[in-house]
Amino acid sequence: MGSGRVRVRFAPSPTGIFHVGGARSALFNWLVALRAGGDFVLRIEDTDASRNRPEWIDGIISALDWLGISPGRYEGPVLQSSRADRHRAAAVRLQEAGLAYFCDCTRGALAERTGNAQHGYDGFCRDRGLAPGPGRALRFRTPDEGVTTVRDLIRGTPEFPNDTIEDFVIARADGSAVFLLANVVDDLEMGITHVIRGEEHLSNTPKQQLLWAALGADEPPVWAHVPVIVNEKRQKLSKRRDKVALESYRDEGYLPSAMKNYLMLLGWAPSGDDEIVPWETIESTFDLADVKPSPAFFDEKKLRAFNGEYIRALSVEEFIAAVQPWLAPPAAPWAAEAFDAGVFAVVAGLAQSRLSVLSEIVPMVDFLFLPEAPVDDAAWAKAMKGPAAELLADVHDVFGKVEWDAETLKATLTELGKRHGLKLAKAQAPVRVAVTGRTVGLPLFESLEVLGREATRRRLAVARERLAAG
Repeated sequence: MGSGRVRVRFAPSPTGIFHVGGARSALFNWLVALRAGGDFVLRIEDTDASRNRPEWIDGIISALDWLGISPGRYEGPVLQSSRADRHRAAAVRLQEAGLAYFCDCTRGALAERTGNAQHGYDGFCRDRGLAPGPGRALRFRTPDEGVTTVRDLIRGTPEFPNDTIEDFVIARADGSAVFLLANVVDDLEMGITHVIRGEEHLSNTPKQQLLWAALGADEPPVWAHVPVIVNEKRQKLSKRRDKVALESYRDEGYLPSAMKNYLMLLGWAPSGDDEIVPWETIESTFDLADVKPSPAFFDEKKLRAFNGEYIRALSVEEFIAAVQPWLAPPAAPWAAEAFDAGVFAVVAGLAQSRLSVLSEIVPMVDFLFLPEAPVDDAAWAKAMKGPAAELLADVHDVFGKVEWDAETLKATLTELGKRHGLKLAKAQAPVRVAVTGRTVGLPLFESLEVLGREATRRRLAVARERLAAG
């Protein structure tokens, strides 16, 4: 992995949501730095002023913090825009050394010369000796012969014939550097030893490697292009089509530990048969050389299953702390003063074993803190059939007399169901919907015990009246 102190960088653009692919790249970089005792640099590539927004920078820092890459544990954030003068100076240096030249060709002129609007740049201005001026970009003079070999820890040694690499633009007519040059200048001056990024950047790598050499580097960084992440149709994940925002998963109630574990499996796997492993194990065994180059499938169903496992692994106290953001308005539909922490603590363990994401706690327990049972027309239509009205009337009456504990309530409903020709599973359905508003949820009899006799009987009476009213 090279010599000297390892220095990696994560360089997102603050132009939108924090993509799960970016999160995976950040984690790969982070682990390489941790395992080598090296440095992680956060560089914000904010040179596209028309698309950048300060809140996106805050979002990047917040998302990394959620993943365990916390401020104070890395260098930065360094704003690429603050280094514009260095980028300009590098462009001038390349031009003065004869390694770059000015070009005033438009796309229309190129199409007219070549007869093909899609044709790459043809080198027309290479020897025209143009001076800087309006409409004149600066192009890098690529070698005419030989090949550029990229040594990649994941992809081997792909070769790029130099005569297929067009003279690419490195600076605009106003002197500002384009992404390719700015990236190389920053990596070179920041002492970056390993560039670990998405596969989509591989096509840029020979150009950047040529720039590294042109700017005086003895050798390029260690390259590692991690596999593209695809959806179930094997299409590259797209923010226009797929659920890719890390923030949305966080807000839905995915645990950072589950998300980190899952993201690490997108191209890599721990030894053995278990995929759900402690972060300490991942940290001690991850190696870029073990990352596979083939596309990695982002399976949201599998991620949900992972998250459920991580939720169940929490202690009850940890679980109660984790769901707090969903137990008060605006996430919760009940009034803040209606929430009873003691009541929730009684059912927390029952709920914990049934969740895949933390936000599911709301429909699981809302009946305990709302004044009336939630209304779900589909659940009502499904449950309130046959002898439901008569059963509810009997349950309402008998529940006013029996001992109020889950075991007694279950035995009582079992007997009442038999009177109406119903097994317990069928007899539970109308009672559950009448009291909790839903066909599924916490264990029914434990729920009734916690809700209490008065509230339970009141809801049974409301449901019976609704049935009577048709």
